[in-house]
Amino acid sequence: METNQYLDVFLDESREHLQAINDHTLRLEKEPQNDGLVNEIFRSAHTLKGMAATMGYEDIASLTHKMENVLDLIRNKQLQVTTEVIDIIFIAIEYLEEMVEAISNGLDGKKDVTELVARLDRFEKGEAAAAVEPSMMEPTAEITAVPVDLDEFQMTILEQGEEQGFAAYQIIVELSEESILKGARAYMVFEALEDKGEVIKTNPATEDIEEGNFDHSFEMIFLSKESPGELESLISKVSEVHNVQINQVSFHSENEAIEEDEIEIEEEPEKVHPVDQPDAAAPSHQPAKTIRVNLDRIDDLLNLFEEVVIDQSRLNVVATGINNLELTETVEHMNRVSSDMQSLILAMRMVPIEQVFNRFPRMVRGLARDLNKQINLEIIGADTELDRTVIDEIGDPLVHLIRNSVDHGIERPEERKNSGKPEEGNVVLRAFHSGNHVFIEIEDDGAGIDTEKVKQKAIDNGLVTNAEAEQLSEQEVSQLILASGFSTAEKVSSVSGRGVGLDVVKNKIESLGGSISIESTQGEGSIFSIQLPLTLSIISTLLVKSQAETYAIPLSSIIETVLLQKEQIMTSHGQKVIDFRGQIVPLLDLREVLAIPGHGEEEKEHAVVVMKKGDKLTGLVVDHLIGQQELVLKSLGDYLGDVFAISGATILGDGQVALIIDPNALIK
Repeated sequence: METNQYLDVFLDESREHLQAINDHTLRLEKEPQNDGLVNEIFRSAHTLKGMAATMGYEDIASLTHKMENVLDLIRNKQLQVTTEVIDIIFIAIEYLEEMVEAISNGLDGKKDVTELVARLDRFEKGEAAAAVEPSMMEPTAEITAVPVDLDEFQMTILEQGEEQGFAAYQIIVELSEESILKGARAYMVFEALEDKGEVIKTNPATEDIEEGNFDHSFEMIFLSKESPGELESLISKVSEVHNVQINQVSFHSENEAIEEDEIEIEEEPEKVHPVDQPDAAAPSHQPAKTIRVNLDRIDDLLNLFEEVVIDQSRLNVVATGINNLELTETVEHMNRVSSDMQSLILAMRMVPIEQVFNRFPRMVRGLARDLNKQINLEIIGADTELDRTVIDEIGDPLVHLIRNSVDHGIERPEERKNSGKPEEGNVVLRAFHSGNHVFIEIEDDGAGIDTEKVKQKAIDNGLVTNAEAEQLSEQEVSQLILASGFSTAEKVSSVSGRGVGLDVVKNKIESLGGSISIESTQGEGSIFSIQLPLTLSIISTLLVKSQAETYAIPLSSIIETVLLQKEQIMTSHGQKVIDFRGQIVPLLDLREVLAIPGHGEEEKEHAVVVMKKGDKLTGLVVDHLIGQQELVLKSLGDYLGDVFAISGATILGDGQVALIIDPNALIK
């Protein structure tokens, strides 16, 4: 049977069933006597097995079949729900997710599930005690060959190293695309690893790497007794390191390299989740009232609608010029209909944030076990909707912040008990709408931020002086941990380090047009609050003119607009500044920044747009302020690439192209 036409349906439904199994299994651990949950898990596994068998994916079918057998024993009260049972189910889910994602990437979805099937088989036969070994407590990556070309001398070193207890790692380091001094960053990576082991081989050659003669990534074979997590932490602390991949490899006499364990800093992709999930204990079988539509089609629809909006704006101009009553009424009706259509299309792009939140309960459960902590994760507002483009980008920053709270926010049970707190710590993840923004908060009832320690570290790092540190409020001190490379941790763990990477989180959120703030009370806990725009497609802007060009500035970055007399502009250290409400604010002239041609007469009065990023202010001098307008943001495309201080473009009603200013780039 030809199954390719059903592939998209299979992938969508498989992800839904896997997410349902994941969610119900998490609840089952807390409610082991809930037969309704077991039935839901069994039903999802059974459906997945049938779909996989029909499509010819035998490994998925065999694994889900064994899961069914174990679940059937639980349903028939022949097997109790224990931590070991939950562990093995989660490992099976991890395997199934990997196989489904491999199929979506065009691979065959095959994976060696023999060992896992055998472990499930032991549960089925009542050999639960032997079913889960320490090596299976964490899911492992598929064992595949790592192509490594080594000479005989290098092979001898590796073999001798393994005999002495050393492990061989393939380390792939990827630098950010903005990195200018690639050679210097690579040297810093080598320096960080200097006393942790021995570099056996690099690709490209070491000389080329240190001279920066490579794209944005390089790799090495590294011999060490350190754990992969420790090595990853050391490398990640180097500025401008974007991603690190570490593969532990074992070399055999046939020069075959087998990948035994893989650690990815990047998190797993978000799992697609059904919008309307039935209650586990009382499943609903009502006919579906939704259809699946490819997101690309919705994007195409929005693009076509933008063309309609442009023509509609031109019609408004034409109708005004002709001054025909019937034409004017028709155009006004078109305006109302277009406005409703725009709202509807944008609503179609909105998806619930639970698609991101769904990954966190299992992640927190695993982290709590690794760290020997008792942690309860509470999720509030998972049905809050965000634009799909924002959803795609916000996952990784949230992962880092939650790991941060779990690892360094929540204390160990004995420490909490000594402080008079319950042994179980609480992490609350909440989302809610407010105006044209969505707020996401990560709150923990842990130790909070040690402000004195942060002050001292900031002084040591030269971020502030002693005098400046004394003037800072507690909240201002808390914001210091968002500075690049800042950390108060005595020992950086493999899970996270409070401050390590938080500058990356901050930059990512700001690139989405959002902001992050911190509230912390020592001994009581912390709240990390993220503010994001509802959508990145439609933005409210202030239109301004510089010479004959029209530009748009996002309103979310604007504090105020002011008109200044020429004599009010001062100079400090060669930089034009103004006194804005008692604060010295630097000035930038848009004509100079973008090298706009033409020289108008020297104005006696200047229009200034005061913009803010975090706690930094900048004034942008323009020729004229036009007014507020909502615009559709379009990227400049691959041909133009990244243009300094320009985040995109739009087409105005008169057909003119207006560039959209990136305030973050100007303030930097």
